[in-house]
Amino acid sequence: MATPVLIIPGLGGSGPEHWQSLWQARLPYARRVEQADWDKPDRAGWIARLDAAVAQSKQPPILVAHSLSCALVACWAATHKRPVHGALLVAPADVDSDTHTPPEAHVFRPMPMTPLPFPTIVAASRDDPYVAFRRALNIAKAWAAELVDIGEAGHINTSAGYGEWPEGERLLQRLQAGKPAYHSA
Repeated sequence: MATPVLIIPGLGGSGPEHWQSLWQARLPYARRVEQADWDKPDRAGWIARLDAAVAQSKQPPILVAHSLSCALVACWAATHKRPVHGALLVAPADVDSDTHTPPEAHVFRPMPMTPLPFPTIVAASRDDPYVAFRRALNIAKAWAAELVDIGEAGHINTSAGYGEWPEGERLLQRLQAGKPAYHSA
């Protein structure tokens, strides 16, 4: 049985052409964590929905979060101890920044800066408008995560030209195979 994958979109959800939606449609073991309102994040509500989705998994899942939901995963992990197989956190939005993120993202302030209790890969772009690359590097280091430098890839979303995103799927497969991520130095 394949390790279950929980797809966790960020602010606005992930549209039909976003790599998260395409993976969800194609991978039989993937399901989306739905939120009451993708445009108005509710910290407690989003955390509760993620916790319920993890609790419903028949085995520890892999969390695949994008943007604001990377902060969601970190906030959830700081207060919940359910087992997780691993996490692929893509293009983490800098919720602590007034210049990089919109005000509605600030409900996840402050960004937890403690090690995550499961293998984690952070995929970051050098020209992401929602997080400076140096900040993404510092976040990955604080989370004891492997940082994968995607190069100049914008926000690693549909508007940046990312549909299926095979490189990201290879990162997911590494987590599925239980190949441990190395920790940032």
